[in-house]
Amino acid sequence: MAGHRARRRTPAAKPRSGAALVCVLALLSTVTALLQTMAVPVLGKMSRDLEVSTAAIGWVVTINLLAAAVLTPILSKSGDLHGRRRLVLVVTVAVAAGSLLAAVTSSYWMLLVARAVQGASFCLFPLSVGILRDQLHPRRLPLGLSFLTGAISVGAGAGLVLTGILTHGDRDYRNIFWFTLAVALLLSVAAVVVIPKDRPHSSGRVDWLGGLLLGVALVLLLLAMTQGNDWGWTSIATTGSLAGSLVTFAVWLAVERRVSEPLVPIAMLRDRTLAAANAIGFFIGFGMFLIFLSITALVQVPASHGHGFSASVLETSLVYLLPAASIGIVASPLGGMCVGRFGGRATLLIASVVGLLGYLQLLAFHERAWEVILGGVITNAAFSMGFAAVPAVVTAVVLPRETALANAMASITRSSGSALGSALVVALIASHLMADDHPRESVFTIVFVIGAVTMALSVIITLVGIPRRQAMAAAAPAREDQRTH
Repeated sequence: MAGHRARRRTPAAKPRSGAALVCVLALLSTVTALLQTMAVPVLGKMSRDLEVSTAAIGWVVTINLLAAAVLTPILSKSGDLHGRRRLVLVVTVAVAAGSLLAAVTSSYWMLLVARAVQGASFCLFPLSVGILRDQLHPRRLPLGLSFLTGAISVGAGAGLVLTGILTHGDRDYRNIFWFTLAVALLLSVAAVVVIPKDRPHSSGRVDWLGGLLLGVALVLLLLAMTQGNDWGWTSIATTGSLAGSLVTFAVWLAVERRVSEPLVPIAMLRDRTLAAANAIGFFIGFGMFLIFLSITALVQVPASHGHGFSASVLETSLVYLLPAASIGIVASPLGGMCVGRFGGRATLLIASVVGLLGYLQLLAFHERAWEVILGGVITNAAFSMGFAAVPAVVTAVVLPRETALANAMASITRSSGSALGSALVVALIASHLMADDHPRESVFTIVFVIGAVTMALSVIITLVGIPRRQAMAAAAPAREDQRTH
């Protein structure tokens, strides 16, 4: 079996240790995290500066995640067709352009366009996974993947610190976008120098229709979730958006089953292990933004209400969010080591149980600052371990030529989960506001209950859907024969 796999490895380059390559790809992964987290603590400042509502400003985060869900598979497939190095360069230039637009505009709508363009950054991770699989020795691949996932946590923490510093006091929130512009340009140069040229990994075409339909379906769903409180949950606009989303999803599924090269290979999801890994990835993305947005909203509530801490943007970033984001520096490599020693199933099971405990702790105890910080650390440690394990599980059960596409599919589900988690928190806050426009405590109780339920589901899915390491290895030959015939 090992010889069979070796013959099918894409002959892009001889496997190497690639320390410099891993470092550059890890830094590229931090861009995704920076763009995810830097906007979160300053949503209130953006809302006041642009004079839009709480529900409207939530789209600054949601549109970025939504664009990621649509663009990631399209750009990952383009990487297979035209070379992953070339697509990495295209994406970093797009991120720079989006950052420039966000930095110079005073229009809410143009800011949303800029954030959508920045959503292309999410495909840097699956592209990087594909590059590592081609360039690294198989024994070094799990460690290399753990560095990529760890870099995402580092980027999230660094983004929060930088947001606090760059926007402290009366400083303009646009400073964060000037910073991401500089980072994108520098990493474009580093990618040119370090990432080796590669040949196309497959032939075919990009499923643009599938991408369009998926985008429309998600937009309609998220519109209903975020605007339902303003429109009325039984209004024609809300029910029409939900119905339109369901119909569009159905059409999308029908199209994906018929096209020769679908955006999302529905047939691949018939593999129980892949389906389970994607479901867990969805819950991880969902849970991460439940935590980030709910903690941000909770700690910025005036302490006089009895359930807030009157935190400034700087305090929110450095005191409450940074410890949670930074735990990934330890948890991601730990997850990678657990995958190597115990397998992906055991690692995902541990991560899901830890996440469940974190949500239960926040549900029971969130009256003191240290309790909120601890809950954020526990849950984000679980998410970081899960992030490290999901790509390893996916990579272990697909053919080498399917690596980028399979990880792009995992990114779709994770980004869709993040977008839905973001939209849910925004919708709950908008529908439970007090007289001074701060959320009621009941919002956070609901959020923590939902988070606990998702982690409990992750435990069940892991136990039922992901086989033990020995069973996965034994099933590999049959899986390869099924995919190649």
